[in-house]
Amino acid sequence: MSEQPDPFDEIVDAETDRDPDLAVIEAGSRTLRAQAGSLQGDAVPARPADPEVDKALREVEADLATRWGETKLEPSVSRIAALMDLLGEPQHAYPSIHITGTNGKTSTARMIESLLAAFDLRTGRYTSPHVQSVTERISLDGSPIEAERFVETYNDIKPYIEMVDAQQEFRLSFFEVLTGMAYAAFADAPVDVAVVEVGMGGSWDATNVIDGSVAVITPIDLDHTDRLGETPAEIAVEKAGVIKQGAAVILAQQPVDAAQVMLKKAVEVDATVAREGMEFGVVAREVAVGGQQVTLRGLGGEYEEIFLPLYGAHQAHNAAVALAAVEAFFGIGSEHARTLDMDTIRKAFASVASPGRLEVVRRSPTVVLDAAHNPAGARASADGITESFGFSRLIGVVGASGDKDVRGLLEAFEPIFAEVVVTQNSSHRSMNVDELAAVAVEVFGDDRVVVEPRLDDALEAAITLAEEESEFAGAGVLVTGSVITVGEARLLLGRG
Repeated sequence: MSEQPDPFDEIVDAETDRDPDLAVIEAGSRTLRAQAGSLQGDAVPARPADPEVDKALREVEADLATRWGETKLEPSVSRIAALMDLLGEPQHAYPSIHITGTNGKTSTARMIESLLAAFDLRTGRYTSPHVQSVTERISLDGSPIEAERFVETYNDIKPYIEMVDAQQEFRLSFFEVLTGMAYAAFADAPVDVAVVEVGMGGSWDATNVIDGSVAVITPIDLDHTDRLGETPAEIAVEKAGVIKQGAAVILAQQPVDAAQVMLKKAVEVDATVAREGMEFGVVAREVAVGGQQVTLRGLGGEYEEIFLPLYGAHQAHNAAVALAAVEAFFGIGSEHARTLDMDTIRKAFASVASPGRLEVVRRSPTVVLDAAHNPAGARASADGITESFGFSRLIGVVGASGDKDVRGLLEAFEPIFAEVVVTQNSSHRSMNVDELAAVAVEVFGDDRVVVEPRLDDALEAAITLAEEESEFAGAGVLVTGSVITVGEARLLLGRG
């Protein structure tokens, strides 16, 4: 079936449509790689070492790239439902925890996955966007699916994808195909439980062909307003679509109007609701070396002295949400109050990693990556940096997508950036560096803005600024603005 012209608005779901030609990025990485530290704990896969597997993966990536990207969609689950029907409904072969919200979804999903695995459950996790490799999106037993298995899964379901393409008005999109691959891979494993993050919204998101026994709603804020709505309440209407009949709903702290929408939907479908700040929450937290120490109140009681190797108050709140979700999955609540094994919980949280979320990738000077791409995420990132790092001088490197609230993002970082280096990544949606510079000058003033069109040059410029004067021995660099920018910076700094 030929590619249909796109009659829909372009919108940003997950920032993944990189230019496949990353020669500039790869060529520019040599100097930066030589300077980079050897920090451990990387959860992002490199390219396959076997050239034949790498070739096969590149062929699948090229095939996927011919489909509608995640910036284009026709809001419907009809195509993914048709694919699931042809595959024998693999998404119903295991229970699921379904996660929606504006920010914090991927970190929360990773925490839920770690907690479930600590209790000897085999897990499947589907998240988006990816930081560097598309295989990151589908995880089995806490690790990204192997490239060879990713290729095999695609080839196994490709005939059914083509059948759906021939029957539908529009071909399956990039995200829909990956969703089908994830559900098929989970059934084939098989997994004991799937942890699934929506791509956008909820009601018509491709992931919403599952019946999540637990629905998790992370904080709702303004993002994708051209598609989801212009107020938290309007956005909540779409996101409430993941709440299924009789489900347990874990509700993070929300704007009042958004919370009211969620509670109304829960009543309509006879779902139970646990609210952060009431049924569960963060009791105490303090900054610790490499993260933070927290005490969480779960649905069944308190969990003390938990080390969380992630920075920022927002991650502590994500941890509380994740804990409550796992308790709900195990049937713990007001009627069955009990705590999960404390040592197991501590071990699970201590092992959590969330690449590209206030992630330290280099020392001397310290370089931190954070995928914040909207004002709410930027505010959380700025607070986390201020609390946990204590930089004497912080240089920002910002490359953002043109259809985001770039001014709001820059305004959130303005109080903590001494200077900002504006740049652009390889995506065709990346905001032109001159346009970004014009907005940055309005926010920061001309004397605090440096313009470097190439990301490798931007990183070198920022590191030089951080190192240039001995009085700034505690200076650092924060790379932010887009998942793509963070992923490419990771590659340049030797983490890919």
